[in-house]
Amino acid sequence: MDPKLADSNDTIVAPASGAGLAAIAVIRISGPKARAVLEAICGGIPQPRHASLRDIGPPRRSKLDRGLVLWFPGPASFTGEDMAELHVHGSRAVIREVIEAVLSLRGTRLAEPGEFARRAFENGKLDLTEVEGLADLISAETEAQRRQALAQAEGSLRHLYETWRAELLAAQALVEAGLDFADEGDLVADVSLKADALVAGLLAAIARHLADRSGERLRDGLRVVIAGPPNTGKSSLLNLLARRDVAIVSEEAGTTRDVIEVHLDLGGLPVILTDTAGIREAQGKVEAEGIRRALARAEAADLVLWLLDATAPQWTLTDGLEQVGHGPEQLVSVLNKIDLVPATGGPDRIEVSAKTGAGLDALIALLADRAGELLSSGAGSPAITRTRHRIELEAGQAALERFGDPNLSPELKAEELRIAARHLGRLTGRIDVEEVLSAIFAEFCIGK
Repeated sequence: MDPKLADSNDTIVAPASGAGLAAIAVIRISGPKARAVLEAICGGIPQPRHASLRDIGPPRRSKLDRGLVLWFPGPASFTGEDMAELHVHGSRAVIREVIEAVLSLRGTRLAEPGEFARRAFENGKLDLTEVEGLADLISAETEAQRRQALAQAEGSLRHLYETWRAELLAAQALVEAGLDFADEGDLVADVSLKADALVAGLLAAIARHLADRSGERLRDGLRVVIAGPPNTGKSSLLNLLARRDVAIVSEEAGTTRDVIEVHLDLGGLPVILTDTAGIREAQGKVEAEGIRRALARAEAADLVLWLLDATAPQWTLTDGLEQVGHGPEQLVSVLNKIDLVPATGGPDRIEVSAKTGAGLDALIALLADRAGELLSSGAGSPAITRTRHRIELEAGQAALERFGDPNLSPELKAEELRIAARHLGRLTGRIDVEEVLSAIFAEFCIGK
């Protein structure tokens, strides 16, 4: 059942903790019959927001478990409805029996994915950016992702976008006032100048926001590609950085035919490290496809490690720049196999041995520094984290740019401001965004 089609008068139940064996499981209940559920299976209602140790089980049956019961009367709850949580032992049998006991009561059903968060949104407890931040917080894998997601879940983007929308509505009011008093030339000129100034400031702020891609990189992971000619030790370096055997290593050139990815945590920063086929004149169709994919990944990467063989450095950093199409700030020259030749040193490269691990700490430190630069917000303000945000902001930006056309009539200028305000409203869910709701809430697990 799709949550948007579900009856909001239903009382929903689902496990809110992770699957698998655990000491404790949390079962969440929300809806108009939450009180009745607690009275039926817990013998009464505990004091709001205080944990109470109770026997749990349906009436006239032996108890199913003994656990903590919490009661959150609406609207002071996560969903804005009457809500309860049962903290029980984490076995599958206990979870199953307790949920079945709740479902045996009339007016209850299993929750759909994200339905608790959707009810929180519909009851004004969260806006869409906070919902998305909550989803990112649940799936965060590194410290930096956690910090960004928590800030968004607590309203950092909502505050920014609502501030912009307020400025836009002020400009809209000025333009509308000019239309209402079109016969008073001095007033029209004055409000037009004020509206133009508001829109110019807003356009500059949106442009800076759109130029900063650190939030999207941080949410998805910084893409680092290991590239270079064949047999330079790319797969060995990947295994060394991943601290496990991920890629097949062989002295035979052309062993790697496809891209291989691993996810790393570098000082709390998420990195997706990719091993690619060696770049050379292909010896067959399969290798040619591997090289094509390698070049495509390198071109799309945030950072490229251009790996060369210290025993046969026939290629240079310049070759790397030409091959992958990046500027020098996105390319790091790495000289491998220094265990076989004396280190020569050089300020423009890192020297390592994927066999002995020599130079690995320096390479990791450099990667962490580059990742920190690319994943930090240049403006110090909340950054865009999703493509949805970028699409709406670009559409709003286009409307504001059309507003600046000196040949546009006042009526059409007012319409462009309304269009821009509509796109900003869609960011937080102030106006109809029904077509994106299902996609957003489907990201959540059942109990959230």
